[in-house]
Amino acid sequence: MTKATTVSPRGLKKRQMPTLLGLVLGLCILLICLVYSVTLGAADIPLDKILASFIAFDGSYEHLVVQTVRLPRVLIAILVGSALAVSGALMQGLTRNPLADPGILGIESGAALAVVATIFIFGSSSLSVLTIVAFLGAGVTATLVYFLGSLGRGGATPLNLTVAGAALTALISSLTTAVLILSQRTLEEIRFWLAGSLAGRDSNILLQALPFVMVGLVVAFALGRQITTMSLGEDVAKGLGQKTAWIKIVTAISVVLLAGSSVALAGPIGFIGLVVPHMVKFYIKADYRWILPYSAVLGAILLLVADIAARLLLQPQELPVGVMTALIGAPFFVYLAKSKVKK
Repeated sequence: MTKATTVSPRGLKKRQMPTLLGLVLGLCILLICLVYSVTLGAADIPLDKILASFIAFDGSYEHLVVQTVRLPRVLIAILVGSALAVSGALMQGLTRNPLADPGILGIESGAALAVVATIFIFGSSSLSVLTIVAFLGAGVTATLVYFLGSLGRGGATPLNLTVAGAALTALISSLTTAVLILSQRTLEEIRFWLAGSLAGRDSNILLQALPFVMVGLVVAFALGRQITTMSLGEDVAKGLGQKTAWIKIVTAISVVLLAGSSVALAGPIGFIGLVVPHMVKFYIKADYRWILPYSAVLGAILLLVADIAARLLLQPQELPVGVMTALIGAPFFVYLAKSKVKK
């Protein structure tokens, strides 16, 4: 007879140590990107004055630029990058669809259409109103994509969901374009936002959206064990005693909170939710208790780096950050479509 092997708590900690160290390293890289991003801008502000604005704020021009313009922009990039990456990881784990992403499945487009329609009908609105509208648009679109995907042969398979999402995205984008053609005023207000942009965001916008994003992230991290089980298949999850219906509902709420907040803050920024979870899975294969926090950190890093590139590429002009993420994500999407969906 062979003895059953057991893993002691000490042995389990040793196995988790490299994973924890990787997360700490990611946070250090994120901090470096944050500091470098704050140094970029039209005004040339020395690093010592930037640091002094945090330690001894004196109300000078340089300190005001750092605290009211540059820092909010960097923090919003971190928030949006984390939210999009975590929502993408949740969707991929829940649906077992390697192409699941708030942008590809139409959730971002639905939120954007809701925001555009609100501005067209009622004029400029506060971020709180636009955030709630974005949530509604994201939720309705997610429900429609799942419903349409379920109508195909085999039910809501990864391929059916992707096709349904692509079709609905095309329809929603056409409706958004029609609204913008009808209203030059609406176009002037949000044309840069529609390409995905972090420019012009201030601390008030950040503080209004922060509670929604934090609730979405906390719920997502709490679902790590359940999403790991669901990623093995719904039948397996039911066999292990999981209440799959409730898991789907709570996960959908988290995704809508994260994607809706991101669209309200920075417009529809694509491919972060698609690319980041796959990058994380090169290191962590299947445990969503680690995949989700890793995705949050790596998503923040990727969007910060994309924003830095958008500001440096055509100085003194600035590209929308959504253009940079599309340049990174589009080739990756083609690779995934050819490899993983075929399998």
